[in-house]
Amino acid sequence: MKAEDLKFVVRKKYGEIASQSIILEQSSCCGKKGCSSTDYTVFNDDYSKIKGYNPDADLQLGCGIPTKFAGIELADNVLDLGSGAGNDCFIARSIVGKNGKVTGLDFTVEMMEKANENLNKTNFKNIEFVQGDIENIPLPDNLFDVVISNCVLNLVPDKEKAFSEIYRVLKHSGHFCISDVVLSGTLPKGLQEDAEMYAGCVSGALQKEDYLGIIQNQGFSEIKIHNEKKIVIPDHIKTNYLSEKELNNFKKSKIGIYSITVTANKSI
Repeated sequence: MKAEDLKFVVRKKYGEIASQSIILEQSSCCGKKGCSSTDYTVFNDDYSKIKGYNPDADLQLGCGIPTKFAGIELADNVLDLGSGAGNDCFIARSIVGKNGKVTGLDFTVEMMEKANENLNKTNFKNIEFVQGDIENIPLPDNLFDVVISNCVLNLVPDKEKAFSEIYRVLKHSGHFCISDVVLSGTLPKGLQEDAEMYAGCVSGALQKEDYLGIIQNQGFSEIKIHNEKKIVIPDHIKTNYLSEKELNNFKKSKIGIYSITVTANKSI
């Protein structure tokens, strides 16, 4: 698929998830998991006991907790890429305090509406949600102390451009902390090519070595993986894309889907 077609799929799918979260209960067949066969919650970490947690903003779409390793400090200016309903923004806001600022960027209209709905229920004046594309961030150079992102860059067709933009908007002393999905080995063709699995963060994943290589090639230094875990995609999901033979071969192989949380500094 072309890049613009993939973006259309992602925008449509996450728009549906945001809309469903507004009008339906979590126990519904179209709750936070969405109405598709893809269960996005298989990647998710538990946020419920973290300071600043806002349950209305948690659509269970992450694959890590980037704020845990981001080194965010009081009064920092933080950018969350692919901020969705605002989950990580509310966590980050509890760390930066009243003198800091948190900006959430998302290109899905429905997610922006959901995030602002959640924000309007608070008295917070230092969170802002901006609509935009991670490949062309509509914000100035050298603005942020920390950039975070949670299971989103897999959805971006041009990851080199995305990390280039992250480098651009970071201050010279800034750094990022990103939770994302990477691969070890080559996925079966069905999983690689299916657009819905791309929107579910699987088919958009790169080999871990290639992912880290892009980060290094964009000029970042001190690249470090803080957390890594294997993601288990349930059989009832994989059978939508794989034959019985392909599924058995996949189980026997050493191919793995992993979530990683990685940090890196902007080189001066």
